[in-house]
Amino acid sequence: MDVHTKVTRSRNMAAIRSKDTKPELLIRKELFHRGFRYRINQKTLPGKPDIVLKKYNAVIFVHGCFWHKHDCSLFKWPSTRKEFWKKKITRNYERDEECINKLKKGGWRILIIWECSLKGKNKRPLNAVITSVIIWLNSNKKTKVIQGKR
Repeated sequence: MDVHTKVTRSRNMAAIRSKDTKPELLIRKELFHRGFRYRINQKTLPGKPDIVLKKYNAVIFVHGCFWHKHDCSLFKWPSTRKEFWKKKITRNYERDEECINKLKKGGWRILIIWECSLKGKNKRPLNAVITSVIIWLNSNKKTKVIQGKR
């Protein structure tokens, strides 16, 4: 049973952003502060990456744990409309995989920063997350995933 009315739930869900989320803004602000310049939500690339650093041939996705089906404490299957949510979230996950494969084929380096690395009980210090991003950008590694402590 939902604790909100249909109208309240609808308003809450409509307010969820697909871009310019708090975790995304946090990462962008810190990278900019450290001298990195980037493009955001570039529509010409598969998946419209949150951050594109052409100089490093790198894209960064800042994924919300719920919407992208991350195996962490921030993800929990909804208890209402189970089939709808299973189909929706599973399709999001599949689309992520398709976009990542297309980006890899296009020669892009890919970093995924999970929301749980920036918030919740298992978050990492922001400085540690940004340091990991910078080390990865300056390396030759093709992919990296940053997530909360396990």
